[in-house]
Amino acid sequence: MILIYSQKNRIKLIVVVVALIIGAATITYTNILVSKLSEREQELVHLYAKGLRYMINASSDDNIVFIEQEILSSNHTVPVILTDEDENILDTKNMDLPENISEERKNELLQREIRKMKAQHEPIVVPWAEGSVNYVFYKDSDLLSELRYYPYVQLMVIASFALIAYFTFSYSRRAEQNRVWVGLAKETAHQLGTPLSSLMAWYEYMKYSPKFENEPIVEELWKDVRRLEVITERFSNIGSVPLLRDENIFQVTQNAINYLQNRISSKVVFKVFSDFPPEITAKVNVSLFDWVIENICKNAVDAMEGKGSITLHLSLLGKSQIALDITDTGKGIPKSKMDTVFLPGYTTKKRGWGLGLALAKRIIDNYHQGRLYVKSSEVGKGATFRIVLNR
Repeated sequence: MILIYSQKNRIKLIVVVVALIIGAATITYTNILVSKLSEREQELVHLYAKGLRYMINASSDDNIVFIEQEILSSNHTVPVILTDEDENILDTKNMDLPENISEERKNELLQREIRKMKAQHEPIVVPWAEGSVNYVFYKDSDLLSELRYYPYVQLMVIASFALIAYFTFSYSRRAEQNRVWVGLAKETAHQLGTPLSSLMAWYEYMKYSPKFENEPIVEELWKDVRRLEVITERFSNIGSVPLLRDENIFQVTQNAINYLQNRISSKVVFKVFSDFPPEITAKVNVSLFDWVIENICKNAVDAMEGKGSITLHLSLLGKSQIALDITDTGKGIPKSKMDTVFLPGYTTKKRGWGLGLALAKRIIDNYHQGRLYVKSSEVGKGATFRIVLNR
């Protein structure tokens, strides 16, 4: 399963190529059939013309009747118009004309058909003994026309099949990833529950024990317990519909950075600023949104090797959205990897699962109905991630 997913682009390309090969083979084979049928219809029209020539020069009435009944009347498919040398219409065969129309209208439609026939085939000349000629105009039969367009219809069907297969594969992959995410998150929350309860009990014991009175370690333990509660809540929210509230987005962002700044290298400088008034709100789930900022910033710290600056810039996008740009001074991301960085398992670190940015994108795109993407990047100078939220 993992091998298939890792080769998904190649598999999709193979599906498309196979569909194109099938379509090309179908078109080629059908064109061969069309060519053979077209030659056969031309031979039939030539036979029609030869029959006319024979009738002109024939002396036996029996021969004339035979030619008229057995040869000229045997054409039931190819539309034919017989004219004199001035292209005045003398006779027609297999012409589909409306009923109950005037002779003038009928002649107008037939003249239009003659122009179409000229575009398809050169007329056949039938000479008379006294030097005058007739013209036999003809065009492809309905069967031949349908057969000519049939491969393109079939190609559309094959293309539709290829698209359905392509999107089915993509949907199947996303569904499988969703099940993995949800299962992993629920199991993690469950596994954290037992030690967390034990730690809370130890905190209560130390808080009220004279042995640990005025000990700073107790307060630090409480901070870590609260942090574990937040992490457990985050994992519990994966796979369920989180509650979004109107939150002061500048304050939420600042709080997330305040917590993170004390737990990473002191050589990393954080800057948070906004282009709009502080009372502007956005719909977020605070615990999950903090997780997104944490994952992006930790990746940025790794890219800067623990030294540099991270700038968080809030701005308005129209009247309904807010953008948060997170810019670092790290190694940057090549253009070819701007989408790849969000794939589960992608990592440039020697140790790591490659889940941080994938999880962050899922939280923003799926749970906040927003967008997370690489806004810009320059190798050797840094990258900017943009989060778009709804107001």
